[in-house]
Amino acid sequence: MDGRDGTVDPSEISRFDAQTDAWWNTEGNFRALHRLNPIRLDFIRSRLVDHFRRDPTSLRPFTRLDLLDIGCGGGLVAEPMCRLGFAVTGIDAAVGGIDAAREHAAAGGLAIDYRVSTPESIADGGQQFDAVLALEVIEHIADRDTFLRSLGRLVTPGGAAILTTLNRTPRSFVQAVVVAEFILGWVPPGTHDWRKFVRPSELILGLHRNGLRPTQIAGFRYELGSGEWKLSRDIDVNYLVLATRI
Repeated sequence: MDGRDGTVDPSEISRFDAQTDAWWNTEGNFRALHRLNPIRLDFIRSRLVDHFRRDPTSLRPFTRLDLLDIGCGGGLVAEPMCRLGFAVTGIDAAVGGIDAAREHAAAGGLAIDYRVSTPESIADGGQQFDAVLALEVIEHIADRDTFLRSLGRLVTPGGAAILTTLNRTPRSFVQAVVVAEFILGWVPPGTHDWRKFVRPSELILGLHRNGLRPTQIAGFRYELGSGEWKLSRDIDVNYLVLATRI
């Protein structure tokens, strides 16, 4: 990657590259993502099955559709999407994450096109996808406008995008930074910069400006008793947005 790629924050890339070996360790630095993954995957599958009018009982409902996973890291979402039938391309600016993703996919016999790249680079190449995911990504990039402009170009007409991120509220600072990083140790200190969190109104406006129509917004709620994440109407901390290509 060169420094001209507008979405790349070198400090963020360095932080993730230093954790290359942790991606598939369910009790390591990415354990919070592993715990969040079941509810993310359930939402993605159910909403995209509805959007593309696929058979919800099928084991591979997304055959003949392609998907781009932006900021794929070690492949925690790309692999399940591949197993569901998508032709998956995973991109990340962190070389270490892509190396880990390639190694893990090869060990599982999965054919996933992993690339060290950025969304603007892929968009400049003219490639589009039926579905685009950007999960826990937008709060780590350098230029939100460039990111959302690229996202709009990457989704094919009739396609869909799903984003998950963190709201910029006092409560999110306490829960996602103070508690998650310094009290519970779910993620390493310094993982999040609260100033880069995105309010839903900001994200929705940015999506509209770039040809994407938000159709659903929901929150994630962590239940201490069960240790599981659930969908919620509360979008004050973690939330997701489903948008379709206009």
